[in-house]
Amino acid sequence: MAAAAADEARKANKRGAARLAAVQALYQMDLAGTGLNEIMAEFEGHWLGGEVEGAQYRPAEAAFFRDIVGGVVREQGKLDPQIDAALSRGWPLKRIETVLRAVLRAGAYELACRADVPARVVMSEYVDVAGAFVDEDETGMVNAVLDQLARQLRAGEFAADSRS
Repeated sequence: MAAAAADEARKANKRGAARLAAVQALYQMDLAGTGLNEIMAEFEGHWLGGEVEGAQYRPAEAAFFRDIVGGVVREQGKLDPQIDAALSRGWPLKRIETVLRAVLRAGAYELACRADVPARVVMSEYVDVAGAFVDEDETGMVNAVLDQLARQLRAGEFAADSRS
């Protein structure tokens, strides 16, 4: 039992690192126009579990990282309008700062396409990732947008909330 819990914790830790790396990769792609193959090679070769500029990066689940980054690129045409609809009026996704756009896209991708990960886990993880880059007000916006998307995309996971 304890070994299984430890395995789950390691898996979660590696997925958290993969999410953080995915957001960094998406940010770099958006900002610098880096292509998908180039960003995958760069992150897998240098960032995931490696040392960069004196900082040791936690080992990440490489397959999960690839799925998020590739999935966001593949599904962006569907995800962006959903995110836009969840944002406050007058603040379309294109006006959101680049790092938050990356966080929202990655979170929206997991909510839309990774039913194996509970919606509340996705929301919590991406609020934590956002907190590494922005202040509390902006993490609140990430939480609100992902909560709205989760309730649309994964209504079944929230059915008990509406009955209470």
